[in-house]
Amino acid sequence: MNATKQMIRVGHSPDPDDAFMFYALANNKLDTGDYEFTHELVDIETLNRRAFKAELELTAVSLHAYAYLHDKYILCTCGASMGDGYGPMVVAKEPLNLEQLRGKSIAVPGKLTSAYLALRLCLGADFKCAEVPFDQIIPAVVAGQHKWMKVDAGLIIHEGQLTYGEHQLRLVVDLGKWWKEKTGLPLPLGANAVRKNLGTETAQAVQRLLKGSIEYGLAHREDALKYALQYGRDLDNQQADQFVGMYVNDWTLDFGPRGRQAVTEFLAQGHAAAVLPELVVPEFIK
Repeated sequence: MNATKQMIRVGHSPDPDDAFMFYALANNKLDTGDYEFTHELVDIETLNRRAFKAELELTAVSLHAYAYLHDKYILCTCGASMGDGYGPMVVAKEPLNLEQLRGKSIAVPGKLTSAYLALRLCLGADFKCAEVPFDQIIPAVVAGQHKWMKVDAGLIIHEGQLTYGEHQLRLVVDLGKWWKEKTGLPLPLGANAVRKNLGTETAQAVQRLLKGSIEYGLAHREDALKYALQYGRDLDNQQADQFVGMYVNDWTLDFGPRGRQAVTEFLAQGHAAAVLPELVVPEFIK
């Protein structure tokens, strides 16, 4: 490594959309100038927890978790994962409606995920929660339990949104659709954030390189998809392409005014519902 370069440790999820975003940076397709990027692929809830210690210079975070991290991290204007009329889903073995979910034991991929906050906004606190790694939720719903915990339904993220039907599971609610009908806005799920103590100049430079990586992937879609597919558990090429298209798009290049409004509204409703302890106004790199 060139000793004169500043190390930027990057954390993102081992799923196709994040891999697609970081394809160019991870494969030395860009001139990163004064910065050296290293990559750690970790599930989003682990990244959320690690961010409390501010270990990584650039990290993916759930926008729910950001509400607790805004003193340490500032949001990039690019790199968002937004569900525009679609998003995390609650699935079950038997047909259920929202009212029937109340009192049930629901497997969730972590209490700091945006999916969990959206579920709380939808259902309130009237359900039992079983925290299960995201890639074990579908098997837990099929089995009806995870380890010693009963599981009646599961809150699925990532590629499970496309594959749950292959396991004969039924959709109870698509939280992205529910949120869109409720607010008219996309559901803000994930973002990338830069550690505040790096300073404005470095934050802006890192954001430019992240955006460059996203633009490169979109311009070299076939190569970026081939790279991303290795992180698409049980997805075929067509499904991986569909999944990346869902979460790497115009929203990912820039939140824009409506995307920022969505984040602001999501955090405000989280506070109003007493899930978030304080009202947080999102701060973006200028």
